[in-house]
Amino acid sequence: MPSKRMADPRLPLGEILKAVDPREKAALALKLANEGVSGIPDSPLSDWPRPVRRDEPPLRPPNEMPKRGLGSLAGRQALMHAIAHIELNAIDLAADMAGRFAHVIPLPERDSFVADWLSVMSDEARHFLMVADRLEQMDTRYGALPAHEGLFDAAARTSFDIKARLAIAPLVLEARGLDVTPGMIERLRRAGDDSSAEVLTVIYTEEIGHVATGIRWFRHCCSGDEQSPAEIFKSLVEQHFPGGLKRPFNDEAREEAGFERQWYEALAKS
Repeated sequence: MPSKRMADPRLPLGEILKAVDPREKAALALKLANEGVSGIPDSPLSDWPRPVRRDEPPLRPPNEMPKRGLGSLAGRQALMHAIAHIELNAIDLAADMAGRFAHVIPLPERDSFVADWLSVMSDEARHFLMVADRLEQMDTRYGALPAHEGLFDAAARTSFDIKARLAIAPLVLEARGLDVTPGMIERLRRAGDDSSAEVLTVIYTEEIGHVATGIRWFRHCCSGDEQSPAEIFKSLVEQHFPGGLKRPFNDEAREEAGFERQWYEALAKS
């Protein structure tokens, strides 16, 4: 008879975090998203894993990453490699969100919370595979260039609090993608790289839905608090993302996601 520990429905999510090979991680994420996870208990899992990484790509601080124009193949390879790394991290972030925090969501909403983040995880897995395939078409591969770990490091600092994680991961980091991706798409098209532009267009469209998922669950978690969700968001960003938010904002895409301008404008760098 299997032990209670082995039967914990969060364990397959932990296996995604522990998967070393990027394509295997994406395949596991797609499989689990298709199968679904339910019945997560009220208590946390004591030894929840941190994502495992291979020896490659070599990781550097964000300020040490080389900057290249998109007029050259090397520059476009570097951009798509950076996107692949972000999408791989995003698989882990969605799996971590579902497994780490589901127990704090009261029933009957808990299974809906998990289902939403499994859906996000599935999208991120498809995104990674799309970009990894595009890199191979560009005569390189994921892991061949340096990358930075800023995305997951920022989220790891919020591992103790679901509201902090929701504020920083989807509502700061993913929302930033809505701001910058249209410009990347335009620059790729000007460089004649329509194939890469089409990949980023798919990602951009679906990321609007991910930010919408984040804002919906952030509001849910703030219900009953004395402060408004917007005030709580501002406080959490000031605490966990002290550098502030960068302009310009893609107000149209943020509004489509349900992310009102009053939430983030006051946090912008002057």
